[in-house]
Amino acid sequence: MVALPWSAGPQDADELDTSVVMASRFELTSARHVLPFLIASLRVHHQVRRAEGAVGVALIARPLRREFYTLSAWRDRDAIDAMVSAEPHRSVMKAFRKQTADAEFTFWTIPASERPNWTDARTRLGR
Repeated sequence: MVALPWSAGPQDADELDTSVVMASRFELTSARHVLPFLIASLRVHHQVRRAEGAVGVALIARPLRREFYTLSAWRDRDAIDAMVSAEPHRSVMKAFRKQTADAEFTFWTIPASERPNWTDARTRLGR
């Protein structure tokens, strides 16, 4: 397992009442796509850490299971949508669409004073 711990983004949570949390899970079709997807995930992780409205982000990769999990907190859904449509995220989505066997996303709101956690994320993803 590869885990990148919670990294703060540029949005100060103290400036917010609530944060929108997004958790995702990706399963790849083949083990041969794991390393390229991991490299692409690191590029997107770097993007999120600098994206306007991002409170923070974490990543878990389970290469032997071909699974990747993300957990992030945001100022609002507009900030998430802006990051998704920007590079490199947009190109990564396009490049790995056919190599993705399954993808799940869930969103919820928490008090901005709280940090999202993996236990809650896995429950909400049905894992």
